[in-house]
Parts: sequence; C-alpha cells; structure tokens
Amino acid sequence: MAILNITSKRADRRNACMKSITKIVITGGPCGGKSTAMTWIESHLSRRGYKVLFIPETASELILGGVAPWTVSTNYDFQKALVSLQIQKELVFEMAARNMADEKIVIVVDRGILDNKAYMTDEEFDSLCRELGGSEVSFRDNYDAVFHLVTAAQGAAKYYTLSNNQARTETPEQAIEMDQKLISCWTGHPYLRIIDNSTDFSVKMKRLVNEITQFLGEPEPYELDSKFLIEMPDLERLEQLPNCKKVEIIQTYLLSRDEDVELRVRQRGQDGSYIYIKTTKTTVANGKRIETEERITQDEYLDLLMEADTSLRQIRKNRYCLTENNQYFEIDVYPFWKRQALVEVQLPESAPQAQFPPYLHVIREVTDDDAYKNYRLARTIPPEEA
Repeated sequence: MAILNITSKRADRRNACMKSITKIVITGGPCGGKSTAMTWIESHLSRRGYKVLFIPETASELILGGVAPWTVSTNYDFQKALVSLQIQKELVFEMAARNMADEKIVIVVDRGILDNKAYMTDEEFDSLCRELGGSEVSFRDNYDAVFHLVTAAQGAAKYYTLSNNQARTETPEQAIEMDQKLISCWTGHPYLRIIDNSTDFSVKMKRLVNEITQFLGEPEPYELDSKFLIEMPDLERLEQLPNCKKVEIIQTYLLSRDEDVELRVRQRGQDGSYIYIKTTKTTVANGKRIETEERITQDEYLDLLMEADTSLRQIRKNRYCLTENNQYFEIDVYPFWKRQALVEVQLPESAPQAQFPPYLHVIREVTDDDAYKNYRLARTIPPEEA
C-alpha cells in the first residue's frame, strides 16, 4: 500500500508560492519537556514573524482513543496504523500551510515517523516503510531538522514524573533506555541537535529555542562546529554500533560568479535512497560564513551538475553519524586516505570541549586549517599524518 511520495512532497513545501515552509521534529525521551517546549516555540517564533503549526503526538492520540499495541492484533499492526495516520496528518498540515497567506511557516511535529522505529525491530520497520511506499532514509530526511530533548531521568532524575502524560508508563531506567533508542533512530539525519539536562529547565528551553532560531537563520546561521583530524577508526566496529549510521555522500562544487560565495550540490543517503541538497556559503565579516541549504529534486540536481566547476574534484565520502554522550559526531572517511579521517563535533552550548569516545583517536584539531575544508580537499589532498 504505497501512500506517499516523500521526495515530491518535500519539494512541494519548498516551491509553494516561493514561501518558506519548514517542518521540524521535536522528539526526546519520556518527560524531556516536549509539552513545555511547544509553548516556548510558539511564543518565540511568533515574535519573529512566523506562523507556527503544531502536529500533536500521534501515539498519544491513538492510545488515549483506545487504539494501542495491546488492543490490536500485533504491535506491527499498531505501528502501521500510527505511521499511516502520521503521514496523513503531515500531508494535511502541509496542504494547509501552502494555502495560508503567511510567508514564513514552521510546522512543528510532536514526534516524527522515525520515533516509531524505537518500538520495532529493524526488519519490521524496514518492512513497514516499504509497505507504506517509502524507506527509512526518505521518511527520516523528509523533516528539515530534528531536536531531541533528553529525558529528565538522565541528569535531572528528581524531576522525572508520569503525572503529566496519561500515556506514559516508563520507569526512570526504561526512560533512559528509550531516550538512547530514539537518539539512535534519528542518528544520520542531516540536522540533529540534542538538548541535554546540563542546565536548569528554563535554560534548557532557551537552548532549544536558540537552536531552532539558528537553524531558521534568525538572525544568522553561523558555522561554529569543531573539526579534528583523527586516526582511521575501526569501520566495522562503527557499523556495529546502534548509535552510528553510515551515510554515502557525493559533493560537487559549482561555478560561482562571486568569490565570496561558494556553491555546491550534494547527494546524500544510503541503500539506494537519496536526497539532494543545494548549499550556498557566503563569507561575511570576521571570516565567518553564512550557510543556507535548499532541498532540491533529483532532476534539479542533475541539471545543476552541468554547472560543475571542473577544476575541482568531486568529493565522495562515507559519513559515519555517531551520537555519544549527547554529542553528535560526523566522521568523514575519504577514499584517498587509508590511515586518517576527519570528524566534526557539534557540541551542546554547555560543553565547550569535545569528549571523544575511547575508540576515536585525535591527531590534532583542524577547525581553522583551510587545508581540511571540503572545498580545499577538492583542489589539493594533504598528505597523511597518521
């Protein structure tokens, strides 16, 4: 039963009357603060001129309505009903957004489709995706950004409670386990941010809102990630980790008429399912860069390849997206290196230093070394240091 063409629907959101329609997911472990987060998001984004639409959590709606894993024949049947309803709800909200007069619209989804993978085996979820006309990659990357709120049971245990959600039944230990499963399910998304409990709750909400507004480009989405040269990790070990996902990337640089503007297109995905992105990076004051991304169709991608800068090599790499200690690592493995790789670390605001897992061995930081930027790698490959 194929019910959705994910790629075309994502392109529709971008092209509708040239307006900005962004769809983000707020997810997280039990008692992570999602309900409060919705109020904060509405308040802050509305003041910035956004129309904010909220899609309620589908699982809670079904369970409170009498449809639950224990009231239907199998858990698979429940998950199929849940995802089918979720898809239809998202389509309805996207259709409504396209018909609104507002120019800037954010659709906030209370748990996305990939949350359901945490309650199924990998084989069951893969089968469900195929039955509903998609794939794990297409369902996951149909959202523009994902923000995970860590359960209070992890780092703020005294605030963990079941009283504010009738559908919640998890013990603190189960909540922590589920939290990690959910992070694993979303690992691999191009824009995943994890908001932990290293601060008090109000600051946690401020950090979430700041992450969202930065993603939306309010006022300027500066790149601040740290990059390190590392010894080539054990790739077989990485691929066995539940909190690591491998993604194939092909990146092509395009001709640009402005020396301060870098243009590229990227094919990104796995297992034959890909998304296509056009990125524009503009250098501004103090050497910082503003980055904007635009999801494009496969046909648009193929057309833009005709504008490739043939003086630069095409960058092909396998990216291993790893979540560890509430940090998000992107390990890039290139075919021209055998003994070393690069890793970018996206740190929570409260943690100024990266905490590397023991199986990643840092050679040195290269954040400010232009030789290790993808654009320079497309021109000149530095010798191996490992």
